[in-house]
Parts: sequence; C-alpha cells; structure tokens
Amino acid sequence: MALALALTGTVFAKSTSGEAAKLDGDTLTCAGALRAGSDSGVAPYTGQWLDGWPGITPAERIGYTAGPYAAEKPLFTITAANMAEHAVRLTPGQQKMLKAYPDFRIPVYPSHRDFRMPDWACEVTKKNAASAQVKPNGKGLEGINAGIAFPFPASGLEAIWNVATVRRPASEQVVNDIAAVYPNGAITMAQQFYMSMNPSHGPDSIKPFSDKVQAYFLSEFYAPPRDKGFISTGWQPNDFTDDATSAWQYLPGTRRVRQAPNICCDYPVPPAGMHTVDDNYIFNGSPERYDWKLVGRQEFYMPSHMFRINDPTLKYKDVLGKQGINPELLRFELHRVWVIEGNLKPGMRHVYKKRVIYADEDTWLPAWGDNYDSRGELWRSKYIAYRYAPNAQAYHRTVAVYHDLKSHAYEATYLVNEVGKDNWWKVNDFSLKPEMFGPKAAQSRGR
Repeated sequence: MALALALTGTVFAKSTSGEAAKLDGDTLTCAGALRAGSDSGVAPYTGQWLDGWPGITPAERIGYTAGPYAAEKPLFTITAANMAEHAVRLTPGQQKMLKAYPDFRIPVYPSHRDFRMPDWACEVTKKNAASAQVKPNGKGLEGINAGIAFPFPASGLEAIWNVATVRRPASEQVVNDIAAVYPNGAITMAQQFYMSMNPSHGPDSIKPFSDKVQAYFLSEFYAPPRDKGFISTGWQPNDFTDDATSAWQYLPGTRRVRQAPNICCDYPVPPAGMHTVDDNYIFNGSPERYDWKLVGRQEFYMPSHMFRINDPTLKYKDVLGKQGINPELLRFELHRVWVIEGNLKPGMRHVYKKRVIYADEDTWLPAWGDNYDSRGELWRSKYIAYRYAPNAQAYHRTVAVYHDLKSHAYEATYLVNEVGKDNWWKVNDFSLKPEMFGPKAAQSRGR
C-alpha cells in the first residue's frame, strides 16, 4: 500500500457505508489504521492487549510501571553524525535539534502496535465513519464525541478535528513539576496541581458533539512562592461557532475570582511562556485560524511507549539535561503517522505562521509538532512522552517537552518523578463532577 496519501482540500462529506464496513476488518483497524507493517520496520498491528499485559501487577495498573518493553535495547541511535542516513524518517525539528544540540540523540527501539481501543470506542468510531461531519463553518462537528471522529479523513480540517477531539483518559489528576531549562544551565521550577475531565470519554457517558463542553480543566500553583495559590479553571467547548474557551482565575493577593481574558490560541502559558495555549496536546482548540492540509500518511521516528521517563526512583538531575531530556530515558519507534500542515489564514493573527503535526495512525494522538515563526523559520519543536494506562484502556500523555530552537531553552511539563506516590497520576476517576471546575470551584479552593 502507498505510504503517502495525497489528500488535501476541505471536504465536508461522510464516509461511504462501504468504507465504514472495512473498519476492524482484515486490512484496517477500527481506527482506520493499516494492520500491515512495513519492510522498513513499522510493526504489524496486533491489538493483543487492552487493560494490561502478561506479568503486570495490580499496583502497576494504577501507578508507575516500566511497561512491557522494558528489557529491550535500542536497535540504533541517531546522532548528528549519522542523521543523513535517516533523514527521510526525521521531522525538520528533529533534524535541527540533532544539528544544534550535541547532547541530543534519538534512540530507536523496535516498533510495537500491541494495544487496542475498547469495543465501545470502536463502535462509536464505526458510527462516526458513516455519520460524522464538519460543520460548514469549520468550527464544530456533528457526530459522537468518543472514539475517532473521521477514521477516513478526506481533508486537513477533518484530520485536525481528529487531533483536537482525540480519545484519551476520561479524567486526569496529578501534582506535577514544571522545569524551564536555559542554555547556561539554569533551571527554574514550578509545581501545580492539575486535573481535567472529558465528559464523553467513558463507556457510560458517551455524548454527541452537540453537547456544550468538550473538556473541563483546573490548575492550582503550589510553587514558586510568587505564584502559590493562583488558580485557573474553566472549560473548552465542542463548537466554537458562537462559543469560546471559558476560564476564570483566582488571584490569592485579592482573594477574588475574575473571568480571564481570552486565553485562546497563542496566549503564552505560565510560568515560563515557552508554549502557547493551543500547543497543549501539540494542538487543541478551534482550528479556525489556519488553513489545514492533510499531507498524508508517512513513516517517522516518533516518541513511543516512554514509560521509563516517569520512574519515581529518578531525580530531576537525572532527567533534565542541559539541552533536553536525558536521551537514556527517551524511546523512539518507527510508526506511520498522519502528517497535518496548518498555514495561518490571511488576516488572522498567531505567533506561529505554520505548524506541522505528526499524529499516530493507530490512535490519532499527536506525538510531535514543528512550529514556524512569522518569517517561516522553524522556531519551536515539541513532543509528548506517552505511556499506556491500563486502568484507562488508553494511551496517556505524561511529560510534554517544548524546545525553543532559537534561544536553545526548553520546558518540560508534567514531571512526576519527585512528587511522591500519593500525588502521582490518577486517571479515569469517574467521581469527578462538572461542579469541581469553574468559578465557584476556584473560589472554594482559594486560600
């Protein structure tokens, strides 16, 4: 099969019933991914595991685990010296990092595609294949908000909506550390409590895209002292036609809650401001500021199955290198990904003129992103270290890393190595309620 699909343009059409019938068949997974591997090293899809793997313990199901591939060694490591041999499988950002950072390298491990979506998410995806549509204005969807919206994407807009509504755990709660690392070796740290809830991502709470809220969020800073007690909370809508992300802030100095200004799009995220609001999860929110093109399905070395980066026996001095995360903790695999390119529309404002997103074909989770500045120069590259969370039956993002390729600084968020077992990731807690987010929640948590 061709690995690159020339799919461009904007089409607002449903898949045919014949296409939908191919899902979860002999050639395609229920997400629309190719089951076959490739001669170059992409693994064939097995989908053999859902809520664990042989030998996993009950404690590992809900806490840290080194994962099922912990004993593997890298097949090879890509450095600046040999990157020309592998350039066709490297993003422009990866290539620039290899050239600019002597300490950066890409350890490539065997490729694996062993985890599957639960049956209920597959059924939702099959229904979406036959009925989901992008609204004519491009700012919302019709369909079911679970599974995959468009397993047969016919346009860049459908593809970026897959990324923006990607299936992930129904909720997250964690105390996590944030590190900003500068070229001179200086490191500034912050700590926050974070929780989010996706109302439609559980088997008993499936909702249509016509439901108002896509996701709730709340963060409270514990450190540094100047930010202690600052709370941000709100929700993001499913449809941006007449709506926008709603957010409130609790300011400990005044002990008051106020509605936040527009935090859409290129609003810089505190404390370091090294990434924008819509950089979260590589891309999120309304796609309206960009013209989106689906470049195609291609093979790249992507961050994959990075269980070890969360190891609680590691200290941050072991994790944070001067030029990036310690390469000994990184794991890349050859995967097929959907390549999606966004170009800023004329008359629209954003600090990124162009952004390119690499989303795994099995899950549509974006693993890597390259962002370009107003002059068209590569500015920031970002990636997410995913682990598989058996208790959520889903891949879960953990550490997210944002590299500024001009200043040579980077930011690592959602670090959990030193937060302690009681503060570690808690996912799929169905006791979370909408009233735990928003202005009243901020006021009740305020100190």
